[in-house]
Amino acid sequence: MAIADFLEPAVKDYAEQAKATYSAPIDTSQFTGRGFVAGEDPLQTQAINLAQQGVGSYQPFLAAAQTAQQQGAGALGQAATAVGGLGAIQNQAGNIAQGQAGMTGPQAYQPFMSPYQSQVIDATLSEFDKQRLGGQQQIKDQAVASGNFGGGREGAMLGQYNADSLADRSALQASMLQQGFGQANQLAQQNFQNQGQLFGNQQNLFAMQNQQNLSNQGLAGAFGNQMNQQFGLSDFGRTGMGQDVSALGSLGAMRQGLGQANLSADAQAAQTAAYEPYGRLSQYGNTLTGLAGGVAGQQYAEPQATSPFQTALGTAVGLGGLFGKIFK
Repeated sequence: MAIADFLEPAVKDYAEQAKATYSAPIDTSQFTGRGFVAGEDPLQTQAINLAQQGVGSYQPFLAAAQTAQQQGAGALGQAATAVGGLGAIQNQAGNIAQGQAGMTGPQAYQPFMSPYQSQVIDATLSEFDKQRLGGQQQIKDQAVASGNFGGGREGAMLGQYNADSLADRSALQASMLQQGFGQANQLAQQNFQNQGQLFGNQQNLFAMQNQQNLSNQGLAGAFGNQMNQQFGLSDFGRTGMGQDVSALGSLGAMRQGLGQANLSADAQAAQTAAYEPYGRLSQYGNTLTGLAGGVAGQQYAEPQATSPFQTALGTAVGLGGLFGKIFK
């Protein structure tokens, strides 16, 4: 196809410009590469460091909760032991009460009578009888000396003496029996009081043991509450730290996204500047073709970049969501 004379200078000019343009390499480093990727924001760095510090932060609370649990179990064990001891104390108190009930009545003194009382009484009366015989002999001797032996006077004196001595003997025996009964009765009464005091002591001991049991149960409950509090502190700490990490990470991701938007805009501007001559030459060539009466070629399409802000927003939302999932 012949080129019109009036178009020949323009075609030559187009050919020279095209040769110069297409022979020059494009420096893609001006709009591609790591230099156009936003780096980690300081808030993201802070969030990451805080998250690393939080890993295993629940361990001290867990250890404290386990210690409280063991102490609570020990207190419950002591309470169970005290409950077992309460039954034994009550049984002992019941036995004492039954024994005390058997120490009443008209025969209560008998177990406390001296087993040697009859021997003492017999020995005393035997000695009394010896002295009584001596008195009789003395009356007889006096009767012999006065010449009245065997007479009525002697008989009267012996009769009176025997009557008096027998009365004295009965009174002595009754006195010793009364004394033994009185002592046995006092001992029985004292023993009854002692048993009552022992019963009271057993009841007091039961009350003390029961109070100790209640104290141990309360202590076990306190340790249980402490364990729950430690678990709650652990959860609260991790939840609070997770919220801080999420907030810092989300803010950092947003700032990183804005920075990425600026870098992407710079990359897009540099790319547009690099490919601008190709679009201009394409338009120039299509114009010449149209003037020559030919069919214009396909219009050069400049590479299109996505919206820097939309890209940055997607990055911020994605990274912020990742930070928000920490410690969930």
